Amino acid sequence: MRKLLVVLAVLLVVFMASIWLVGTAPAGIAADWETKVDPWVMTTARSEGQTEFLVYLDAQADLSGADALTSKLEKGTYVYERLTEIAARTQPAVTTQLDALGVTYRPYWVVNAIWVRADLSVVQAMASRADVAHIYANPTVKMEFPAAELLATQSPDTIEWNILKVQAPDVWAAGVTGQGAVIGGQDTGYDWTHPALQDQYRGWNGVTADHNYQWHDAIHSGGGVCGPNSSEPCDDHSHGTHTMGTMVGDDGGSNQIGMAPGARWIGCRNMDQGNGTPTTYMECYQWFIAPTDLNNQNPDPAMAPDVINNSWGCPVSEGCTDPNILLSTVQAVRAAGIVTVHSAGNSGSGCSSVDTPSAIYDESFSVGSTTSTDAISSFSSRGPVTVDGSNRLKPDISAPGSSVRSSVPGGGYSVFSGTSMAGPHVAGLVGLIVSAEPSLAGNVAAIETLIQDTAVQLTSTQECGGIPGSQIPNNTFGYGRINALAAYNALFEVPHTIGMEKTASATSVMVGDVLTYTLAVSHSHPTDPTYNVVITDVIPAGTTLVTATLPFTQVGDEIRWDLNELAANDTWAVQLVVQVTEEAGAQVINSDYGVRSDEVAFVGGPPVSTDVIAEPTYEIFLPFLHQ
Repeated sequence: MRKLLVVLAVLLVVFMASIWLVGTAPAGIAADWETKVDPWVMTTARSEGQTEFLVYLDAQADLSGADALTSKLEKGTYVYERLTEIAARTQPAVTTQLDALGVTYRPYWVVNAIWVRADLSVVQAMASRADVAHIYANPTVKMEFPAAELLATQSPDTIEWNILKVQAPDVWAAGVTGQGAVIGGQDTGYDWTHPALQDQYRGWNGVTADHNYQWHDAIHSGGGVCGPNSSEPCDDHSHGTHTMGTMVGDDGGSNQIGMAPGARWIGCRNMDQGNGTPTTYMECYQWFIAPTDLNNQNPDPAMAPDVINNSWGCPVSEGCTDPNILLSTVQAVRAAGIVTVHSAGNSGSGCSSVDTPSAIYDESFSVGSTTSTDAISSFSSRGPVTVDGSNRLKPDISAPGSSVRSSVPGGGYSVFSGTSMAGPHVAGLVGLIVSAEPSLAGNVAAIETLIQDTAVQLTSTQECGGIPGSQIPNNTFGYGRINALAAYNALFEVPHTIGMEKTASATSVMVGDVLTYTLAVSHSHPTDPTYNVVITDVIPAGTTLVTATLPFTQVGDEIRWDLNELAANDTWAVQLVVQVTEEAGAQVINSDYGVRSDEVAFVGGPPVSTDVIAEPTYEIFLPFLHQ
């Protein structure tokens, strides 16, 4: 009996070990588990017993297909579906083990990752899994302010100097105030009842409020005066309310503080009294891709904003030991067709001081700060980015950030300074651009290029990263200080271009052969279609018509195809099929063809020549007959 009990005990141990090791790496890989773990996680786990960390799974969604989609909703839906599918398929194996270990965790799909609070043994268990790529730190990050940011409250100037400086009121005069655009902000929260913000809040219809799909709180403990999991927009610090005021603020009276007062805003709180973590930022990013109701259910990409302002950073000194901690997240947001504006940071004036996620990423549209005289603010961080080894030029663009007056909780107004104040100008400008040209919504690259190309070029005596400050762009101002009017005007000044390419199905033919010509038209314009497009071709001498792409019209030897409109950056191709006759001679030459539209004059192309091979001749040789 005793032997039987021993055998059963051994079998039980083996069985439990097999459950524990499901999904883990082979012994040789498991021995190296520490190489997957950020040093901060190891240090805090050993010193404090418990720590917070992010389990990044090896399987991550391929979002490259979003580039081929045209509308913002198509992109957002595609990204949401790909991200949630891979998370649903691969996370259960990990969460089952976490459940068995009895630890607290929260899964995310914006990247395939799981937040965990546990001890070092759980860190080891997760890092030993073959399906886990890395264990990232999740430190609490204090919001960075330049010295003496909060200045004395000033009396209103009706339209603030910074808004006038970038010529936003000139765009308003053209009837474009941001109507139709949605601006998102993730920050310390927002006082949605502030007189300069309430009417612009998407959750307010003028009579009642509905915060579903308009607000999310990523702070699940603490929260200061707002408490955790606030069911309505609330600001426990004042920073967020100030940034939103610069984006959309207008009280209808003497406080015109915002870039796009006709836009609507939605928000997410990612900081607890000014302190955030990578997971709180990640949670807000995720919510913006597909906003949910207040129960965090029924996500809907159709409710996503056009742009998100991010006036925060995650420095290495606070525990973001891996600069790429939020890279995949920002890439997913951009793939979803959302512009991600990021403050460059307040660590200037030395070179390579743009050094914190998410401002360092190529996918982030990073903003430096300027003064009322278009000088660079002393605190504004400079490029190039060296913390990740990229030597990437930053910031991308600049905007007013010194002594900016905007809204603060409780209905008041104060003057703040920082790149936190500069970024909202750019987010507001995106709102104006999308309002002026709705077809640009979702086209992140086109919006960013437009802002850069129309900026007021600013130079510096400072050389950073081997790039002279006299060069445009430079590592002090980027492409320069934004100009809303120039960006607006440029939308309607971009010329249409049409290219024509013609190919033949063969380089040589014989009499009687069929020859097919393909005429391909390419249209280039950032936003608008070209109208009444006409392709013409003349049946070449020495051939007769067989058929052509339908519908077509024929007048004499001319074949014509008509298209009502050809979309921006789209193509159109037709074919002409002819048969070679004996009159062809040595070559069939097709030279009289081209395309035109309402916006573009006739564009032809070079002659397309095809050799005609003569029919071969044969000689018959008879054997010599001897008699």
